[in-house]
Amino acid sequence: MPAFSNPFPDRPLTLVQAAAGEGLDAIGAPDILEKLRDTAVLVRGFAPDFASFNAFAKRFCAVSVFNESPNRLVLDGDNNIQSVNLGSEPFPLHPELSREPWKPDMCFFHCIDAPANGGETTYCDGVDLLRRLPADVLSALENRALLYIQPAGPDILNYWLGTPEPDDAVLANPPAHCPYRFRRFDNAIVRYFWHPAVHNTLLSNERAFGNFLLFARHYLHNDRIPLFDDGNLIPDWIVDAIAAAAEPITFAVDWQPGDILMLDNSRFMHGRNAITEPQDRLIASYFGYLNGVEQVAGEIPSPPWRKPNFRPPVPRQPPTAS
Repeated sequence: MPAFSNPFPDRPLTLVQAAAGEGLDAIGAPDILEKLRDTAVLVRGFAPDFASFNAFAKRFCAVSVFNESPNRLVLDGDNNIQSVNLGSEPFPLHPELSREPWKPDMCFFHCIDAPANGGETTYCDGVDLLRRLPADVLSALENRALLYIQPAGPDILNYWLGTPEPDDAVLANPPAHCPYRFRRFDNAIVRYFWHPAVHNTLLSNERAFGNFLLFARHYLHNDRIPLFDDGNLIPDWIVDAIAAAAEPITFAVDWQPGDILMLDNSRFMHGRNAITEPQDRLIASYFGYLNGVEQVAGEIPSPPWRKPNFRPPVPRQPPTAS
């Protein structure tokens, strides 16, 4: 049987090490889920293999979501297995797809080829981060929601509202399966939704901090996604304090071929270090919704993303990576 250990007592990481000749099917899913309540999980010692990776991920999340961010290879389109971003620059911490209402429950990353230098995936426990936030920052975030506003072109309007040119009555009354609200500004229409600034994790139900804020500010240099729920900008001093609190508890996975990193996307943020030779790095990704979970707090009833074949026509976004 695979061995479970914590080789780094200062890090929230469980290592699952393969025994000689074992396959991924030797790992008990309930054992992994128990560890994921509190830590990231690194599965090591198995050979790189797309089919085995897909089967392993589906034991936890039979439904996955396509990530439309640019500069990714589609490695297995039928199962939404893609590469992570193929660039070389470092990426700030973020939960996957936290800029959309359909943020997945789980992240799976599988190392096919590891770079010789750099390219480590970083991760940070949002529960621990929330505990470390200064009192004035926590006070500013408690009982607040973050507002995400993005353009809504004809393809998006047609997908969610059934028409590429909705009138004001249709905009004001989106159907039950639509997670957005809409507003017209001059000749443009925007879509928007809210998500709590502090939320409960899926597996442990502890309070955590984790959203698109650090990525938007420190990589995109965009101070308008997200906003506070009243439409005001989130001050720089809050962003800076969050980044400073996260720095000492952000850890890196030095990839080995065959590794699988698993993260509760409601608890852990992730990013990456800069890569010296990006052509030598190939990390596969699978982002899924946990089996048996029909809805989480804040989601609309019967969310369509928790059903197979969900792929709305979301415009290309700035890159995210792992």
